[in-house]
Amino acid sequence: MSRADDTQSLWLQYRKTGDQGIRDRLILTYAPLVKYVAGRLGSGLPAHVDEGDLVSYGLLGLIGAIERYEPDRDVKFETYAIARIKGAIIDELRAMDWVPRSVRSRAREIERAIAALEAKTGLAPNDEQIAKKVGITVEELEESLTDIARSSIAALDELWTVSDGGDQIALIDTVEDTDAPDPQSSLSQTEMKEAMADAIARLPEREKLVVTLYYYEELTLREIGEVLGVTESRVSQLHTKAILRLKARLSGSPARAGLET
Repeated sequence: MSRADDTQSLWLQYRKTGDQGIRDRLILTYAPLVKYVAGRLGSGLPAHVDEGDLVSYGLLGLIGAIERYEPDRDVKFETYAIARIKGAIIDELRAMDWVPRSVRSRAREIERAIAALEAKTGLAPNDEQIAKKVGITVEELEESLTDIARSSIAALDELWTVSDGGDQIALIDTVEDTDAPDPQSSLSQTEMKEAMADAIARLPEREKLVVTLYYYEELTLREIGEVLGVTESRVSQLHTKAILRLKARLSGSPARAGLET
């Protein structure tokens, strides 16, 4: 019996019996997903946030995913579980409230400035224009982007997440393979993917490259820095600025307007 067949057999047994021993075997089978998600989220967090803690939080998400997964919905378990694991980790980090309110506030200021400038000119504003609109210097803008980036791998869900009135759709979810989504959400998901693809296509070239390499090619920020010939901190700034641009654009996109009516 292949590993896939063995896993399928475990699922069938668990669905029939609800046996905790079988559940524990499923947890062990999918534990690498937790390590993967914790590693991705943890790569940009402050040093005092321990990856082992992230794994612990993520395991709670995995257990919840196993207990709630409905195979009849035709969504791959891995796709469903990754979202639950990520959500569990982010929920715990938010509960710790380690992201300063001033950082969140500055992120919103920059996002609003980008949106206003793009609405006026139809073009992506440069750093000088953004800084002037916010009322700070370019150096202060760069410092702000760094501060946002330091806290943003978890907080980015707040920056990039678009609500459709109940569920939330994040950038990372639009570039993952969800196979056959729930028919009720497939239209909004499709609209969001189209809006996101359009917004990414209109990013300045370096920011677009960072987003592509990070989300599609799954390079780390350090590896992207090596590709671009810049420091990891500079890539982090570009990444954060790209996310703020995407958030600003999506906040006024037809797809989002349709989702919020």
